Amino acid sequence: MKTFLILGAGTGGTMVANKMAQHLDPREWRIIIVDRDENHYYQPGFLFIPFGIYSTADVIKPKRNFLPPQVEVIFSDIELIEPDENRVRLVKGERVIHYDYLVIATGAHLKPEETPGLVDGGWYKNIFDFYTLEGASALSRAFKFWKGGRMVVNVVEMPIKCPVAPLEFLFLADWFFHERGIRDKVDITFATPLPGAFTKPRASSILGNILAEKNIHLEPEFNIMEVDNDKQVIRSYDEREIEYDLLVTIPTNMGADVIGRSGMGDELQFVPVNKHTLQSNQWENVWVIGDASNAPASKAGSVAHFMLDVLVENILRHMEGLEPQPKFDGHANCFIESGFEKGILIDFNYEVEPLPGKFPLPGFGPFSLLKESAVNHWGKMMFRWIYWNMLLKGEEMPFESQMTMAGKWA
Repeated sequence: MKTFLILGAGTGGTMVANKMAQHLDPREWRIIIVDRDENHYYQPGFLFIPFGIYSTADVIKPKRNFLPPQVEVIFSDIELIEPDENRVRLVKGERVIHYDYLVIATGAHLKPEETPGLVDGGWYKNIFDFYTLEGASALSRAFKFWKGGRMVVNVVEMPIKCPVAPLEFLFLADWFFHERGIRDKVDITFATPLPGAFTKPRASSILGNILAEKNIHLEPEFNIMEVDNDKQVIRSYDEREIEYDLLVTIPTNMGADVIGRSGMGDELQFVPVNKHTLQSNQWENVWVIGDASNAPASKAGSVAHFMLDVLVENILRHMEGLEPQPKFDGHANCFIESGFEKGILIDFNYEVEPLPGKFPLPGFGPFSLLKESAVNHWGKMMFRWIYWNMLLKGEEMPFESQMTMAGKWA
């Protein structure tokens, strides 16, 4: 009996388990998935919790609900991956699992302790994140009683999970404070290490203009050195200081600690892969999906979905002795909630930046690219149902894995 092992039962790992269960003969293969947490979190929903749009019940479901019955599920921390020996050591029961194929889907994780002063004194008092359920919930409680002041949103460094989420937070905060009647009492600053509002020039210009229209100050190329809790300032390496009354941070994102312990990652603990095949650069029976790899694509749920078919096809080809095909093009597709029941949609890949147009049907849409619309807002809100009921289960979606230029205006 051969073993197909998946580490991580988040978005990527769950989709791989469902897909491979359809392809592998249970008389020849056993599929095992390992994760430390029994709950599955809809991470895009964390963004909405501080503003009272979602509750914790909207973003949590048991992981077992989304995994096929023939997949063995083990809830345990992972002590060590030993890829040269084709085995993984678990903490639970000191168990060792030998595998024939390994898929790493261990994600990206926040490391606020990497920034001096960030978790000293003000953590979850007037310094918050919203990329964790704990942080989003704490910020929700803080917002209920906040009367206004200087709010700074800071991205510590790239890459981060869901690169558009900081912008969405800013846009929703502008709407939220308007709704509460205190927008004139809140000064909002966005401090980012990027030269503009986003990673791609054309989208950065458009999104930067929206920030300006909403009276949100953009502080570009701000590389934070430390948080001074006594003075309530964040300080950059070039000695700029930004004062805050409330700091919302997007901390350093790194791969799972077990990747570092196992010597499989780069300096940020992401696993080096061929960015087009998703195969490990060092071990040919190791594959990586989602945020855990160093592929220069956005670390977002949609990207994991677009990776899925390419990864599964290449694993099946490898099992048959064939070369993997370089089909993954870095495709990313993201709704950006912009407040006041409007949203923006961007669609891009490694080579093509976000362009205006219509999606998915050329000329018809119904979604508009790089333009605010109510339809885009409802697309964003509808995605939660699609995520729980279709995407996680690996069902076919009406979008190709590869990006198309159809409907885009170059």
